[in-house]
Amino acid sequence: MALALGEGGGGSRLRRQLESGGFAAAEYVKQLSQLEKVEGCRDLLPESPGKYLVYNGDLLEYDADHMAQIQRVHAFLMNDCLLVATALPNRRGAYRYDALYPLEGLAVINVKDNPPMKDMFKLLMFPESRIFQAENAKIKKEWLEVLEETKRNRALSEKRRLEQEALPRPAPTPPESTNPFEEEEEEEEEEEEEPSAEEEAVDLSLEWIQELPEDLDVCIAQRDFEGAVDLLDKLNEYLGDKPASQPVKELRAKVDERVRQLTDVLVFELSPDRSLRGGPRATRRAVSQLIRLGQSTKACELFLKNRAAAVHTAIRQLRIEGATLLYIHKLCHVFFTSLLETAREFETDFAGNNGCYSAFVVWARSSMRMFVDAFSKQVFDSKESLSSAAECVKVAKEHCKQLSDIGLDLTFIIHALLVKDIKGALQSYKDIIIEATKHRNSEEMWRRMNLMTPEALGKLREEMKSCGVGSFDQYTGDDCWVNLSYTVVAFTKQTMAFLEEALKLYFPELHMVLLESLVEIILVAVQHVDYSLRCEQDPEKKAFIRQNASFLYETVLPVVEKRFEEGVGKPAKQLQDLRNASRLMRINPESTTSVV
Repeated sequence: MALALGEGGGGSRLRRQLESGGFAAAEYVKQLSQLEKVEGCRDLLPESPGKYLVYNGDLLEYDADHMAQIQRVHAFLMNDCLLVATALPNRRGAYRYDALYPLEGLAVINVKDNPPMKDMFKLLMFPESRIFQAENAKIKKEWLEVLEETKRNRALSEKRRLEQEALPRPAPTPPESTNPFEEEEEEEEEEEEEPSAEEEAVDLSLEWIQELPEDLDVCIAQRDFEGAVDLLDKLNEYLGDKPASQPVKELRAKVDERVRQLTDVLVFELSPDRSLRGGPRATRRAVSQLIRLGQSTKACELFLKNRAAAVHTAIRQLRIEGATLLYIHKLCHVFFTSLLETAREFETDFAGNNGCYSAFVVWARSSMRMFVDAFSKQVFDSKESLSSAAECVKVAKEHCKQLSDIGLDLTFIIHALLVKDIKGALQSYKDIIIEATKHRNSEEMWRRMNLMTPEALGKLREEMKSCGVGSFDQYTGDDCWVNLSYTVVAFTKQTMAFLEEALKLYFPELHMVLLESLVEIILVAVQHVDYSLRCEQDPEKKAFIRQNASFLYETVLPVVEKRFEEGVGKPAKQLQDLRNASRLMRINPESTTSVV
């Protein structure tokens, strides 16, 4: 049951109390004594006759999201605040302190009846809102009326106080002094302390200024960020360069508190804890209002943190299934599309804040590192083949080039982040080729290849042609014979395949790694041929070995050298030196000097 203290019905006496400004000194203590039934609010009892109880009653609280009943509460409305207490179980008429809300920051909203939900009203206060249900429509109406009237009286009381403080106070009459110099000093001090006409001209009694703190509270509670910032701009424009008198300072202090609250709400809107759906544009509203409040640096930081969380979530939600290349296509699409959208939104939101662009570049590098971590884990850590890794890197590079449409080139960043993994992949595949070549060398019998069928011979011709060996026909014999060793032919195909895949992965930072790997691979075959030529005693086999050596030095090495130069854009001296070293063997084949 709701009660207006002094009369159960809460009628005319309540209104007279509200209009007159409260109770007598002896009466307010009696009325506030009801708060002694509330555990934990002893400190709220005033020591001077300034606070009094206006209205109180039982209410049911409901969850604001699901409209489920939470608890029974008892609300105490005082002339400057609203106290909410929860009922103690098994103790009739006893309560425990729950919350205290100053009237300056409280907004009251009527909730339309929607059966079975009826007789409800909402209280908005930063950073929360609460919904209460009265016993019936009459009591709900009383609550709404008395809350609004008490808030209005509080605002009027505050207005009178400000006006009273704004009035010039007469200076106290100083004691008479016979010192003429002291009189001159006092006259100068009075001239300095006397308020100027400009200070007296600052009119803060306008209705919209008096209601400004409350209007800001309502805007913040209702998430009307634009309206709140518009009010602040209006106030700043009105005050302009007017002198900061004491009333103006007090008004500024109240407004600054609301600005802090508004900033906190906008910061929360941009926090990663909020929903990340809607893309970068979903943050535009909060970002634009923070910028209008002069918080462009904070807006930039929060915007980029929000987008980093969104990108991280999108990557984490990708399902790893099917072929690696398919996953990489999805990963690149998700990441680079998000990066492109973020860059465009950033350019829109921070067009006039050039100082924020360096922060975006740092963020882009950090995001690229996150992408490369996911990329490398799937491509390099899973020991994919070099050809598969090359295709995946090619896809990533192509997507990265799309950023150049908005003037953002991150190719150098992706190169720097991938260089370690690609270097490891090249060296690992190089070791595989060297081991395979050494194994074949250990079983070398120096015999011609017999491919048995014309189809197999035709297939080998095509493979050699694709490797760049156009003069392979001169090494084919009658029927299906090839006048080369199986070991040399297999080495040629494997080396050229390695070179082609490595060139897909190539960028300048990998130049020496690729070149040294090629030299190591070629030396294994060259040294084996050189050693066999020096050690073989059979004239026919020796001639066959010399023919294989000629194929290596005069056909394969020039093809490798040419393809490398085409791929990287400059010749390789090491490959030239390796090919020129074959002259020693051709001039003096009986020499025991190794090519190495």
